[in-house]
Amino acid sequence: EDNSEISRNAVKSVIVKEAVPEIVMVGTQNPFGPVSVPGRIAYLAGGNAWLLEGNSGERQPVVTTGDLDGRIFSLSPDGEWLLFTRKADDEQNINSLWVARLDGSGLLIDLEANNIIHFADWVPNAVLQVAYSTVEPRETAPGWQANNDLTLVSFSPTGWVSKPELVVDANAGGVYGWWGTSFAWAPDGQQLAFSRPDGAGLVNLEDGSLSKIYDVTPLQTFGDWAWVPGLSWSPDNFALYTVDHVPQEDNSNPETSQIFDVSSVPLVQGAPLNLISQAGMFAYPVPSPAADLASGEQAFMVAYLQAIFPTQSETSRYQLVVMDRDGSNRKVLFPDSGAPGLEPQQVTWAPELRQGLDSYDLALVYQGNLWLVDVENGTNRQLTGDGLIVRIDWK
Repeated sequence: EDNSEISRNAVKSVIVKEAVPEIVMVGTQNPFGPVSVPGRIAYLAGGNAWLLEGNSGERQPVVTTGDLDGRIFSLSPDGEWLLFTRKADDEQNINSLWVARLDGSGLLIDLEANNIIHFADWVPNAVLQVAYSTVEPRETAPGWQANNDLTLVSFSPTGWVSKPELVVDANAGGVYGWWGTSFAWAPDGQQLAFSRPDGAGLVNLEDGSLSKIYDVTPLQTFGDWAWVPGLSWSPDNFALYTVDHVPQEDNSNPETSQIFDVSSVPLVQGAPLNLISQAGMFAYPVPSPAADLASGEQAFMVAYLQAIFPTQSETSRYQLVVMDRDGSNRKVLFPDSGAPGLEPQQVTWAPELRQGLDSYDLALVYQGNLWLVDVENGTNRQLTGDGLIVRIDWK
């Protein structure tokens, strides 16, 4: 009355979305003895990010919003920042890209980039710079149409975020390009490789053009997904390790072959080398850090996953195997004989040797928990027991 509110009464109450009970375990219980951890291990569990530093008994919460989707989860090269994606609050986007500072300040910075599915990572030897590729959301499966683009963005600890710099324009992405292209930086940050269902190659960072150097027969999945070969750089920047899709005997259609080999692709000279036959489509070869030999040469090992049933590798569990860079001296490390195999994943090498030993550890997720495996003797140690871990990184 007279421009003043006299009373307010609720006429009707409507439940828009039913509440969902949630139980979150928070406490000091630690059923596993502490293990020395060089560097920092970040892991994603229950939609939250956690950090291990020094030893496995020292765990710190990094992001506790409960909305991390696991699409992107990557520590910066110096281990001071975490790059990750969060589920979007609106229906127009799938997720958003963020960074968190790992100094205990709780600082979170929105990089103002949305719909990141296949790739986002730190640019090596650059100051707080990130590269990412985007998709366009779709109502039809798989839920997006890939742009196959590449964009750079920089930020500062004060929260400033630069304007996006487009390096690779949106493009068709080759065969099954609707699924999306992935990328991988060389350790020195001077080269960028791409991987897509029909092959792999290098990105010209000057003009954004793509140069294919390795052809792969696309896999006909008969589903709403496409297979993209795993791709990793050697620590000396001279070779790529990937998975090849090769013809299968008694199969007239090479696109339905179920044979996948681990290969090395030299970038200087020579033809691609077949290292491991019938490893499986999700072998994900990953080279170790380089070690200096007495001869002055740098040597490294390669970890990969071996399908227990190679001709059924889409649904098969896997074993962790390490080998020399030329495919020799293969050794099965994990899991123990008779135990269930690993789910497909890219394992992570320790950033440095174990204290007092000339041996590297590998970190992996097994049955939802974080495990470390000693490459020298195969000793394995379970670090967590809640069964909620889906992503890890180690720097």
